[in-house]
Amino acid sequence: MFIVRQSSPDDLEQILEVAKHLNSVNLPASKEHLTASLNRSSQAFEETVEPSEREYLFVLEEVARRRIVGASMIYAQHGTKRSPHVYFTVLKDERYSETIDRYFVHEALRLGYNYDGPTEIGGLILLPEYRGGTARLGKLLSFVRFVFVAMHRSGFRDQIVAELMPPLEPDGTSVLWKHLGKRFTGLRYQEADLLSKDNKEFVRALFPHSIIYTALLPEKVRQMIGQVGPNTRGVEKMLRRLGFRYAKQIDPFDGGPHFKADTDDISIVRDTHQVTVKSISDADASRPWAILAVEQDQGFRATGARVIPDPDNGAMGLTEDVRRALGVEAGDQIWSVIP
Repeated sequence: MFIVRQSSPDDLEQILEVAKHLNSVNLPASKEHLTASLNRSSQAFEETVEPSEREYLFVLEEVARRRIVGASMIYAQHGTKRSPHVYFTVLKDERYSETIDRYFVHEALRLGYNYDGPTEIGGLILLPEYRGGTARLGKLLSFVRFVFVAMHRSGFRDQIVAELMPPLEPDGTSVLWKHLGKRFTGLRYQEADLLSKDNKEFVRALFPHSIIYTALLPEKVRQMIGQVGPNTRGVEKMLRRLGFRYAKQIDPFDGGPHFKADTDDISIVRDTHQVTVKSISDADASRPWAILAVEQDQGFRATGARVIPDPDNGAMGLTEDVRRALGVEAGDQIWSVIP
């Protein structure tokens, strides 16, 4: 049995081991940064900070072994006055010369800022040995964030953004950063990426604010702008099914594309609702798979399981092991969605 639950500062060592498999800007393999993230997450779940400052970190736990095997995150607002959302807009610039009858459509980049930004999902990682299989752990870890948004809709923005990883070099660096960002900042890619998590002032101060024509960049760089990396194509496919679309924006560090959707149009947010728990003896593999979530004294908990829906009575049949994992009994109210 696997449970997605809200993180706590006691999870630091296990999350550090998980983060080493990704080492992204949202979930860096740094004890200092993860300690700060866990503290911010606790404040978010306890609602002791303003909604715009809330940063939620969820962990996927194998219950029997009490082992954390994955994590995912929500930033309630990505882009504030303290920490703006920074991006490149990918645009087209049309040029025509009547004298020589030449017409060009140039791709260009323009640095942009958002101080009143959307909600962001990120920091998704699942240990390799737990990927795939019938348990659908990757889907559970990803989709549960939208269930949480539905449960707390007023605490999130009207748009949600996901920043996807582009193709990177074998050493994990970015060719876009090598040919653009590094030349204006003098920083290595990993150094700049980590610094930007807490301070983006150097981007505003050092990056060019005029249009950058990509024709001036090497062909290899131009080809990867806005492209999704091979390890992220499954995520792109999933996001498109949920209602996300490419926003013609990219990350200024690595060129990864930004996907956006209106929050209320995302299928999981729209379809998540409360149901009454019913007791059933079994639910075989032919039954629907659902995400089930509760909030109790121990905080937020969710799992994925085969269920027997009873829509006429607003109920959902759960087996004993699922009820025990969630800490609920027949007659209790839970949140549910069948993706």
